[in-house]
Amino acid sequence: MSRSSGNPFDAESPTADRAAVEPLAALVAVLAVGAALGLYAVALDDATIDRQRPSAETSLDRVERTVTVGGVVEPSRLRDVREFRHPTTVTVVTDERSWRTESGDDAPAATVAGAGDSSAVAERPVTVRVGPGRNVRGTVRVVVRR
Repeated sequence: MSRSSGNPFDAESPTADRAAVEPLAALVAVLAVGAALGLYAVALDDATIDRQRPSAETSLDRVERTVTVGGVVEPSRLRDVREFRHPTTVTVVTDERSWRTESGDDAPAATVAGAGDSSAVAERPVTVRVGPGRNVRGTVRVVVRR
């Protein structure tokens, strides 16, 4: 029987050595665990990759690895860029000249840049080899149709 039934408290009973937690401490512990689980869920959601939409940044990383030799982009290597899963346009631009390759039947225009557009755009400044021993600053730009 419990103490609430009206029996007097007996210090020698087997229930006397049980510990009790204050209600406020228990509430704080439950709130702390709930907050930790909530933060974990948010962090996990932010860490997952959005597999529904193609990422222009991922494509840009792949293109840059393919066309770069010794830290310098060689535009002639654009032909080595393999087919992409989604329609993609890759452009290397300098002040003097530009090179472009397209992948897919419905490749987006290289100048697409609208917030409401259905294309993802990524670009990065690079050094471009334009001739033997002649390098200039340029940009690699990737546009992926979503």
